[in-house]
Amino acid sequence: MAESPSTKTAPPGGAGGGDRLDRQTIVLGLVIVAGTVMAILDTTIVNVALETLGRDFSTDLSTIQWVITGYLLAMGSVIPLTGWAVDRFGGRAVWLTSIVLFVAGSVLSGAAWNIGSLIVFRVVQGLGGGMLMPTGMAILTMAAGPRRLGRIMSIVGVPMLLGPVLGPVLGGWLVEDVDWRWIFFVNVPVGVLAFALAWWKVPRGRAEGGAAALDLRGLFLLPPGFALLIYGLSTASSEGGFGNATTIGWLIAGAALVALFVLHSLRRRERALIDVRLFTDRTFATASVAVFLVGIALMGSMLLIPLFYQTARGEGAFAAGLLLAPQGIGAALAMPVAGVITDRFGAGRIVPFGIVLLVLGTVPFALVEADTSYWLLGGALVVRGIGLGCTMMPTMSAALTTLRREAVSRATSSLNIIMQLGGSVGTALLAVILAREISDRIPQAAGGGAAGGVGSIPEQVRQQIAPKLADAFGSTFWIALILTAVLIVPALLLPRHGAQHDENADAPPPMG
Repeated sequence: MAESPSTKTAPPGGAGGGDRLDRQTIVLGLVIVAGTVMAILDTTIVNVALETLGRDFSTDLSTIQWVITGYLLAMGSVIPLTGWAVDRFGGRAVWLTSIVLFVAGSVLSGAAWNIGSLIVFRVVQGLGGGMLMPTGMAILTMAAGPRRLGRIMSIVGVPMLLGPVLGPVLGGWLVEDVDWRWIFFVNVPVGVLAFALAWWKVPRGRAEGGAAALDLRGLFLLPPGFALLIYGLSTASSEGGFGNATTIGWLIAGAALVALFVLHSLRRRERALIDVRLFTDRTFATASVAVFLVGIALMGSMLLIPLFYQTARGEGAFAAGLLLAPQGIGAALAMPVAGVITDRFGAGRIVPFGIVLLVLGTVPFALVEADTSYWLLGGALVVRGIGLGCTMMPTMSAALTTLRREAVSRATSSLNIIMQLGGSVGTALLAVILAREISDRIPQAAGGGAAGGVGSIPEQVRQQIAPKLADAFGSTFWIALILTAVLIVPALLLPRHGAQHDENADAPPPMG
């Protein structure tokens, strides 16, 4: 009998080869990391450049925020296609295509001539970036098997460690000492290297049985529904708040499209773009809620913290990047240990601990004043980072452990959709709240939209209004803290035992 694709592509010593990761799986993980690090670095690099972009393009933060929001919208829109594309064309082909698209978007973004072109090119970049993480996760999950998900997710999480540490620092240096365009051009050499390594090491092959026909109706319902929901949230800052009829209209339209997709998916079942029946698995559904809230906590804070250092404290982009790095350091310390604990004892024993640390690390920012010590805030960021390291990847790996192996590629896509949706909601929601808090305390800053163009205020004026700015940021961080604390509810429902030795864990799953 001819060898099946799964037999050909499963790495030696795969899922059945014991709990330890074999050398070939580790090498494959490092190759995937070389690609995903671009998308993570890019997100964190751009966060510290918002003030400079607003000044160079003579626009306010309510417009500049679309450089991030457009990127996240594009990522969320393309992720639903990833599971189908991996099944249809194979993980290798989708992975290589994603790298090419991301690098092309990076080159175009660096060549942007006005804010409109930059936003459009960031959308192109997001289309490639949106496929990188779920494709990489699917390739590695299928290579390692469910029993070793915690360890393999720790490898996938390396870009998430490096991004928050290196991204803000690298981005700040490029913005201040080189040119902001290089925050995008820097992806070119990384992308070339990632493409070459993937061509060399990522195995060919598709899942057994191929893929069903593309769910076109689902494609025209789900991604546009997400886009309208997030657009509605982001327009609240410039349209008069969440009570504005236009904002409500966008939100209702988005919710209606998502609801129609749910009904469509229930009828189409496993042939749908996303099989919503996955959420009947209690562990997957619980972890999905937690992943959504983690996305809010992570991306929302990545918007707020650099803005606080630059607008309320008057720091430059490079200094803001250095001040943000401790969060990444904390995550780097925690994530490898969290992966081992998740495999042995279950996510339910590590994630609640991480949430407590996340809340504790956010408290100093909620109580921040104009002269709060940077040492205190830096220590708080280390604690936050440890909390993120104990929360994010353990939660995602817990969501996959109880699923059938043939559902893995679609499930990883679903989790990444949820993460991006949470990040988009967090960015839009906290930007709206921050704009309201600033305009309530400093009415003259309200004309610029979200955060009201505070970055362009002269230094002498900034020093006079610094206490009010700090108070506005503190109130916004209180909301972020509450949203983080809610995480404890789904976290307590996560599994409190390690991966089970069953026939699905021992059999090597088909490669994507």
